[in-house]
Amino acid sequence: MLHRIVLLALAAPRRVLAATLLVFVTAAIFGIPVVGSLSAGGFNDPATESAQANKLLTDKFGVSDQQLLIVVTAPDGIRSEQGQRIGTDIVEHLEKSPYVLDVWSAWTSTQQAATGLVSKDGKSGLIVGNLEGPENDAEHHAKALSDEVVHNKDGVTVRAGGIPLAYAQVNEQSQHDLILMETIAIPLSFVALVWVFGGLFTAALPVAVGLIAIVGSLSVLRLITYVTEVSTFALNLATALGFALAIDYTLLIISRYRDELATGATSNAALFTTMATAGRTVVFSAITVALSMAMMALFPMYFLRSFAYAGVTIVAFAAVAAIVVTPAAIVLLGHRLNALDVRRMTRRLLRRPDPVPRPIEMSFWYRSTKRVMRHAVPIGLAVVALLLLLGAPFVGVKLGFSDDRLLPPSASAHQVGDQLRNDFAIDPAASILVVIPDVVGLDQADLERYAADLSLVPDVAAVAVPSGTFVSGVKMGPPVAPTGLADGSGFLTVVSTAPLSSEASDTQLDEIRDVMGPAGRSVQISGLAQINRDSVDAITSRLPLVLGLIAALTYTLLFLLTGSVLLPLKALILNVLSLAATFGALVWIFQDGHFGALGTTPTGTLVASMPVLLFCIAFGLSMDYEVFLVSRFREHWISSARTSQASDEGVALGVARTGRVITAAALLMSISFAALTASEVPFMRMFGLGLTLAVLMDATLIRTVLVPAMMHVMGKANWWAPKPLAALHNRVGISESGVAGSGRPIEAPATVVQLSSAQGKKL
Repeated sequence: MLHRIVLLALAAPRRVLAATLLVFVTAAIFGIPVVGSLSAGGFNDPATESAQANKLLTDKFGVSDQQLLIVVTAPDGIRSEQGQRIGTDIVEHLEKSPYVLDVWSAWTSTQQAATGLVSKDGKSGLIVGNLEGPENDAEHHAKALSDEVVHNKDGVTVRAGGIPLAYAQVNEQSQHDLILMETIAIPLSFVALVWVFGGLFTAALPVAVGLIAIVGSLSVLRLITYVTEVSTFALNLATALGFALAIDYTLLIISRYRDELATGATSNAALFTTMATAGRTVVFSAITVALSMAMMALFPMYFLRSFAYAGVTIVAFAAVAAIVVTPAAIVLLGHRLNALDVRRMTRRLLRRPDPVPRPIEMSFWYRSTKRVMRHAVPIGLAVVALLLLLGAPFVGVKLGFSDDRLLPPSASAHQVGDQLRNDFAIDPAASILVVIPDVVGLDQADLERYAADLSLVPDVAAVAVPSGTFVSGVKMGPPVAPTGLADGSGFLTVVSTAPLSSEASDTQLDEIRDVMGPAGRSVQISGLAQINRDSVDAITSRLPLVLGLIAALTYTLLFLLTGSVLLPLKALILNVLSLAATFGALVWIFQDGHFGALGTTPTGTLVASMPVLLFCIAFGLSMDYEVFLVSRFREHWISSARTSQASDEGVALGVARTGRVITAAALLMSISFAALTASEVPFMRMFGLGLTLAVLMDATLIRTVLVPAMMHVMGKANWWAPKPLAALHNRVGISESGVAGSGRPIEAPATVVQLSSAQGKKL
């Protein structure tokens, strides 16, 4: 395939680029409108007990878990003329909406039920509207209703919040952040590319490949939205990862092409060898990264599945664009590939001489690698100790899910959430709904006895039974949902004072579940606390399978590349060390609140999907660098005497030839990921910092220190495999190194040599 791509690039480079431009324009026209079809939710598992309970509540009682919360604050109190008028007007407007199932408020509910809907100082009142439709429809309804009723008037302040409006605001914020991210990442990346590549034409090539990959991915995501939901956060991943991989792949190809030219090869022969080596490495690396990201599709929530869709498509488009566009651009530009070299212009302005080529043994990377291998054990142990120290906070990780605090403090949903947590006796989001699927044969006494038992659970302020009786030391009505009996089912509301995402809330859920149901009947528990717990369990229960599959697939692919049974194991261990350090830093900053949580609001938990995302994405990217390095190691090993000294020399030469490329690629990739930290959504800020730390640690501490140290310690055992596996590798192994399995160098075929002779002047 790569051979044919080279021949096509040599024969018709303009046609290749013209066809690519046509595909780009078509994909852009179709794909860019996907922004309006994405959703901000998708964190919940639809097969959990809480999801089943919510379905029963909606079907039989018209009670939704999607609630629009509106806080009306009047300086003279909610019973003042202005407060009363504006509050009742909003209630009437909501009651007329076809999207609102029912409404409770501090002005229209019974006196007993309204108690929990009034702030402690009596100046703020709460309106709760149960919204119709699933999660994504509720987002649109909440946004539309908020725009209609939220208007400050006569000194009265009106703010809207609730989970569906929070998701709608996250969607808007995410799109704004995407524009900001591109504004930051593209110029900085281009400046860095000019520094790395030199020529302006060469620096523009990765940007072009990245844009092709991004719009191609957007077009596929839009197709997917026709059959399933796609998270808005997938767009941020596609943009950041598209530029990162485009830079990675084109840098690898162009660097290898320049290396081949430096050996005296003709341009066409150099291009063939480049694609037969670096091109195959790109394809192999893309397969590894894509398989790692595809594992997120095994999780039940569409939030994580969306990252799998975006990750696989962006990797595929980046790899295809790199191996198709880059050769055609190289042929078309010819000697102009290095034109407009800013570095050369700068040296001339400063009247400095051009750098004199030095033997590779004199390079920084060769000498530093030799130094590491001379002191492999102490240096290796020191770096391992550092990584373990950085990863130590991860031992105390507490997984959870964000609420309205996933928005910046300036967002109305966040402000309403803070008001309810601080100014109201009861936070509506903390209420727990207990559903009894079968109440046939139960009498009122059974329900009241069950409610009385529930009221004994710590941090329960009140329990409302279907008759309207409130069982508690403090007589207080449920602020967010009624109770009811219908079609043989019933439900109760447990009014909780335990803060969400706290140990008290977890303990309370356990004790509520331990209470025997009325007359021994089974019950189902819902409410935000239980929904979050079920979602965390859905992730952690599948995590061993996902991690095991990633490890097995990675091990197999690296064995096919290296023929060794130890090198893949070494790669897995080092990647786990690097990721553990990254996770530890995230827990220390965002969960524990150090460094001011980088401007976010710490909730005492780490978003449960974050370790999964970072593991699947960062693990795949680290394998990217592993393939780059190991392919060069194997190239030198195959053509050497195959002794321990030869292994060390091959490692030093491999790092010397790829160290600058890997470091530059990591720096450029980290620019794309670091731009995500400019997001006002804490989740994306955490995601961007995690990927940046993972990439930089992997390219520095891992690839240039621990890998040489461990390769030296293992010596020629690096390349050992049992005879049956060695024979298997000889039959089905993959050559990515530029040499065949026998050690014979790959040569350009006669067709390329003939093209080189016939088109030398033209090209």
